[in-house]
Amino acid sequence: MASEEVQGGNLQNLAQPPVPAPATLPPYPEMILAAIEALNETNGSNKSSISKHIEATYGNLPPAHSTLLTHHLNRMKAAGQLLFIKNNYLKPDPNAPPRRGRGRPPKPKAPLPPGTVPPPPRPRGRPPKSRDPTAPPPPPKPKATSTTGSVSGKKRGRPPKAATAGATAPPAPAAEGAPRGRGRPPKVKPVAAPVGA
Repeated sequence: MASEEVQGGNLQNLAQPPVPAPATLPPYPEMILAAIEALNETNGSNKSSISKHIEATYGNLPPAHSTLLTHHLNRMKAAGQLLFIKNNYLKPDPNAPPRRGRGRPPKPKAPLPPGTVPPPPRPRGRPPKSRDPTAPPPPPKPKATSTTGSVSGKKRGRPPKAATAGATAPPAPAAEGAPRGRGRPPKVKPVAAPVGA
């Protein structure tokens, strides 16, 4: 019995006409431009005032209205349809000169006379040195290696001590006993003579 009532309730729900779909909205760029024109603020309109105006004008907005508004504002700003100055959006002045891009502007090019072929663009990098085609090829450069001396004939680095001290100096005698440790040897204390001797 309860199942028959539920089934009967479902049949009544199916028999009712569907809720009419909301009227189609104009595209977001049109709504945004209309809102900016209607607000007519001197320094432009911010995002919240544009959103409130659209909500007041068109009551049935999609649930993702704020996301769609942000997306379309960013697209219109990137396309140059809107200017973004101090967190405010405004329509660009049609009489204003175009905004200059970053960097140095290109130099104006002199117009070529009609009928001439433009030269090919210059390749990147340093141009090669001009050579006479009849001249012999230049000799190969000698490669310097670590084993050979430099151009002046001396070896690189500090010369060995034996060469500067002289070959005639006898080698220092080795101390007998324990081998000498690293570092500076300690000072030898003089032995004092006993008093009264």
